[in-house]
Amino acid sequence: MRKQAVGFFKFNKQVISEFIADNVLKYSASLAYYTILSLAPLLIIILSITGKLFGEEAIRGELYGQIKDLVGADAALQVQNIVQNVHLSSDNFFATVVGIIVLVVGATGIFGEIQDSLNKIWGLRLSQAKKVWWKLLIDRLISFSLIISLGFVLVVSLLLNALVAALSAEISSWFSSSGENLLLVLDNVLSLVITTVLFGTIFKVLPDAKIKWKDVLIGSLITAFLFMLGKYGIGFYLGESNLTNIYGAAGSVIILMVWVYYSAAILYLGAVFTKVYATNFGGKIFPNAYSVFIKIEEITVNKPIIHEVKPIIPPVETTPFKE
Repeated sequence: MRKQAVGFFKFNKQVISEFIADNVLKYSASLAYYTILSLAPLLIIILSITGKLFGEEAIRGELYGQIKDLVGADAALQVQNIVQNVHLSSDNFFATVVGIIVLVVGATGIFGEIQDSLNKIWGLRLSQAKKVWWKLLIDRLISFSLIISLGFVLVVSLLLNALVAALSAEISSWFSSSGENLLLVLDNVLSLVITTVLFGTIFKVLPDAKIKWKDVLIGSLITAFLFMLGKYGIGFYLGESNLTNIYGAAGSVIILMVWVYYSAAILYLGAVFTKVYATNFGGKIFPNAYSVFIKIEEITVNKPIIHEVKPIIPPVETTPFKE
């Protein structure tokens, strides 16, 4: 028992140490900034895809409800206004095509930032010998497929909420006083499953790495669990911090950025956990065909390191001055 406790302590110590060493909070801040820039095109594409199935108004309502539960009514209303103010002109074909391209590039930027951060956390970088433009195209296609996956998750969430609402009366009648608690547990379990699948897809697809599904599922399950716990903590902080009054008109955007910042920190903490778990207990992580591992060595010397720098302009020969 003591041996397991020591192993558990060492494992968590390694996770925390690598979390700090990888400078994860800087990646979280970067993702919060990218999210604000990519939010409008991301939501527009999701609404365009899922709105064809269930109607745009229903999806908008579900989206507003999900964001409201996470960051509050003010920030959710701000997001809703952003989406409503961005639209594509259908009068000019060329303008429409350009608008679609801008939307896709903007929406996939957030996943490109997550991919770059996960690569750095897992010690990977793109191989300079490979065709970068081809890899960039593949990454954008993968990011766009993840946007479609987010739309699918939103639809599934809508269906599950409708199903739970339809069965709530039946469950309450079957279990009387414990019916509401059972519904709450069921809702949390479904949210945990959906979030685990979403994080698992991100860990498996986005990084330029080869990793076994078993390691991904364990890491994504822990990440989803931490995310659900952190959601209440972040919600409590946002409710008590009074950021709307502090920042005035920009308060809603600041709230959204703060929520993304802490949520990204949880996501990257899960990535560190997945790396440490796969390295110690799983099938390890390997670079894919487009990437290589980065090895960092610390060298301590007592004198300055001088690199030879070749002059861009060759020195001009001069003759000695003679009187």
